[in-house]
Amino acid sequence: MKKKAKNQSVTKNKTEKQHGIIRTLAKSVRQYKVYAIVNPLFMIGETLCECLIPYVIGRLINAIGGESPTGVLATIINWFLSFIEPTSSFYHFAPLLILAIILILLAGLSLVFGFLGGKFAAIASTGFASNLRQDIFYKIQDFSFANIDKFSTSSLVTRMTTDVTNVQNSFQMLIRIVVRVPLMMIFSIAMAFSVNDTLSWIFVCLLPLLAVALGIIVFRAFKIFNVLFTKYDALNASVQENVKGIRVVKSYVREEYENEKFEKASTNLMHDFIHAEKIAAWATPIMNLTIHISNILIGIIGALAVVYTSQGNYSLGVLHVGDMSSLITYGIQILSSLMMLSMIMVMMVMSVTSAKRIYEVLIEKPTIANPADPIYELENGQIDFNNVSFKYAKEAEKYALSNVNLHIKSGMTVGIIGSTGSSKSTLVNLISRLYDVTEGEVLVGGIDVRNYDLKTLRDNVAVVLQKNVLFSGTIKDNLRWGNLNATDEEMLAVCKVAHADEFIQTFPDKYDTFIEQGGTNVSGGQKQRLCIARALLKKPKIIIFDDSTSAVDTRTDAMIRRSLAEDIPAVTKIIISQRVSSVEDADMIIVMDNGHIDGVGTNDELLKTNAIYQEIHRIQNNVTGGN
Repeated sequence: MKKKAKNQSVTKNKTEKQHGIIRTLAKSVRQYKVYAIVNPLFMIGETLCECLIPYVIGRLINAIGGESPTGVLATIINWFLSFIEPTSSFYHFAPLLILAIILILLAGLSLVFGFLGGKFAAIASTGFASNLRQDIFYKIQDFSFANIDKFSTSSLVTRMTTDVTNVQNSFQMLIRIVVRVPLMMIFSIAMAFSVNDTLSWIFVCLLPLLAVALGIIVFRAFKIFNVLFTKYDALNASVQENVKGIRVVKSYVREEYENEKFEKASTNLMHDFIHAEKIAAWATPIMNLTIHISNILIGIIGALAVVYTSQGNYSLGVLHVGDMSSLITYGIQILSSLMMLSMIMVMMVMSVTSAKRIYEVLIEKPTIANPADPIYELENGQIDFNNVSFKYAKEAEKYALSNVNLHIKSGMTVGIIGSTGSSKSTLVNLISRLYDVTEGEVLVGGIDVRNYDLKTLRDNVAVVLQKNVLFSGTIKDNLRWGNLNATDEEMLAVCKVAHADEFIQTFPDKYDTFIEQGGTNVSGGQKQRLCIARALLKKPKIIIFDDSTSAVDTRTDAMIRRSLAEDIPAVTKIIISQRVSSVEDADMIIVMDNGHIDGVGTNDELLKTNAIYQEIHRIQNNVTGGN
């Protein structure tokens, strides 16, 4: 009983999740809802016309053989004949002409309905996909660093491209083919029974056999398709990593290694697809075999029925040559519909996995969000760390920062130094709330950063990250990321402080020089100075330089620090660096070691009291000659 109750609970949760996925994704249809709702009506019209066409063709063949139409067609023909003189030579050919006209009208209507259905389905599905990509993209913009770390960049790219395309195709099928196929099957069976209810049982008997065979194929293919998308992520990650680091690849002559790595991931994906396609390929021969069996049975039994009917024997029902033609067509339509239904199921199965992956992004709650009643004003650049501990994931065993206590007055210049992996960047990321503390609190301007409006906090705490990023566009476009409404004079002023103006003036187009994607047409040092200028345009109360002058020579580094001290004395400046020369003039130097603060003081104080700082200073002086 307990096991049964557990299974029922699992099934219920799975059903609720599926409904949640559908409801969440359906919100992205929005303005294209009318197209999606109206489209099935066109599918009904198209299917009805296509099912009536074989019936009319059969009656036309019968009429050529001398059999008079019955039912509704007879009524229509008799109504037209009432306008024609019985003595007219045209009178005897009129039924054939009327049936031909009806056939042309049905074909024309089918064409119109099919065209409108295709058009509306295309508009609805592409619009839905566009909205879905937009919703995912906007959602990602609200993600914290922790959210991005959870999914990985390559996985998010796959979800916005391959997964959305799969869902788009399935949505188009849902409002077009999924409506059309069952109706085609139902209408065709109904029309077949209206022609001859005895022979129509052949289709009814063959349907379950074909359904079982196709069901086995779909089930086996599903298990393979279900794991393909994680391999897509791996392939995208390989491509992204290679393209991003192409200069390193070439400088170390590792093209062959990268080619082999990509080929391995690509080949692995290819083999899985081939395996799935091999299984799916069985559907066509099984389908053709079923249709051939159907045609053979209709041909043999139908021929007997036609002969019996001509002799007045109706044991196999009334059947004429035209009726036999209609039955063969209906048989193909019925069985082909089932075949199409199985292919739709494969596509739906693929899209279910894609839909789940998209759903995961859309329901992901950002780990960092605005408080209920945010503070919109930051008074000054004072910074306080009170008993702060931090780890990147709740389940992580080790803390990246442990029991940090630190107090920085507004306007101070603070240097942070330490070995690689000592959590220098982690420490400053908590100030602008790129991550939230695990324990303790970080105060800016005397207020916990979690109480500020995020935009207010990050506008006042500018960060020049270790990995500088420039976007495609002019230098002015990139600088205005710091302040959208910045004037040319303001941009010139901050570029002079960052000592970027001197190289910008050497470009033919100066501030209108186009920067390639990623800033590939400027040097590392130039890129860093542009990023510093961009941060200064925000006019922040705190500015953090996360090793952001590493590509700049020591002379320019010193000039930048001097300009910062002279031009923005009231701004709190935090400089993370591997070079002692970059922090030795700071009001306070923090020495980090393995997530702890090992020492705090001025350059002179630390040279007397801190072993780590003494060693760094000694090594750099010996190696670089005093830099």
